[in-house]
Amino acid sequence: MIRLYDSARAAVAPLEPRDAGRVSIYLCGPTVYDLPHLGHGRHALVWDVLRRWLTFTGLQVRFVSNITDIDDKIIARADAEHVGEEAITATYEAAWWAALDALGVARPDEAPHATAYVEAMVDLIEELVDRDVAYELDDGVYFDVSSVTDYGLLAGQSLESLRSGARVETNLLKRSPLDFALWKNAKFGEPSWASPFGPGRPGWHTECVVMSLGLLGDGFDIHGGGLDLKFPHHENERAQAVALGRHFASHWVHHGWVMVGEEKMSKSLGNFTSLTDLLAQTDARAYRLLVLRSHYRSPIEVSPATMKDAERALARLDALARRFELAPLAGATLEVAASVEWSEEGRALYDVVAAAMENDLDTPAAVAVLFEALTRANALADEGDEHRARSLAEAVAACFAGLGLRLVAAEAALDDESADLVARRDQARSARDWASADRYRDELVTLGWIVEDGPTGTVVRRG
Repeated sequence: MIRLYDSARAAVAPLEPRDAGRVSIYLCGPTVYDLPHLGHGRHALVWDVLRRWLTFTGLQVRFVSNITDIDDKIIARADAEHVGEEAITATYEAAWWAALDALGVARPDEAPHATAYVEAMVDLIEELVDRDVAYELDDGVYFDVSSVTDYGLLAGQSLESLRSGARVETNLLKRSPLDFALWKNAKFGEPSWASPFGPGRPGWHTECVVMSLGLLGDGFDIHGGGLDLKFPHHENERAQAVALGRHFASHWVHHGWVMVGEEKMSKSLGNFTSLTDLLAQTDARAYRLLVLRSHYRSPIEVSPATMKDAERALARLDALARRFELAPLAGATLEVAASVEWSEEGRALYDVVAAAMENDLDTPAAVAVLFEALTRANALADEGDEHRARSLAEAVAACFAGLGLRLVAAEAALDDESADLVARRDQARSARDWASADRYRDELVTLGWIVEDGPTGTVVRRG
């Protein structure tokens, strides 16, 4: 069974599913007010890899990831653009799904929207008030964090420690600066819903409690997200469930950030690069490979240099697929290892990869083993041992399918303009007209081709 770092226990611990053979996962999804950035891309890929690998090993995974479609940032964006909140959320939710589709990320089994669960959130807040763990003020309803004895568990700090480091609050009527809003009373011009506390809207920390427990039930297996969500968002979710006497997530898993220099990539810092822009410039599979080559809990740097290195590594994988004419694996569907016809050598490779993956999702170790096997497959083929070489190459492709990375054996079809440039370049090289050959090469690169000199002439492929 896979072992994952649990933020609540601050240790790597076995994942012990609530239901035998099934794993339930709740992932905090995006707030749809802007284009997704590279950090969002890593977030989606890390969880897609975990989901795919668990499926690959034969487990049935129920994967739920929400859409936050009401939030201060959405309201601010709508005001700035003089449109309704629905127009903002529709635009950027569509951009979110388009980016995930381009990355080859499998869609969630369910993607609940916060606005569809407001009534259930009101019911939850009412129960918290009735239990005297929440209280009303003039601007809304707040949760009393002192009602939870182990508040701060995910942060690894005591309540007193957190209080001493809390920022100064504008609302001095709160019992503690750590108390958080469950319900925000309506402001003029903002969307609102009816409630026993008056018209308003729920606070952000309540939506995931309602949706995760409502869709996955008490004691679901994994709650995940980025390190920036661990505290206060996930801690505040957990506190509400504890106060209600509910068994919340059994395992808390958090992934590291995308870094730009010494800072994490985020919209609030203004240093993000649109995921859409990245995907327009490179093969989306290269970004998946870059993510796989870094441990999910470690920071990852996305730069022209790291992306170029990932592209070169991806080219080696595609070259293997071409050499052995491997059928493409992994796409919209989630692969299952039981459907693979393993050779003895291939099964041994899978076992080593699986051992790395079971050790806290150690994808860097798994990828290193697979590239060693790639080198071995090519060496065996060079030595004339085609049977062993092919079986090993097929196992490499199958294991990468379990990680969601599809190897491409066929070259992209040449359009008429590109084919003409290739022919002109070959003619120029034959005439030793190197200036013209270089010019045609540059034109091909501008059209998005990677240009290589093969033994029979110019070879082009997509990056």
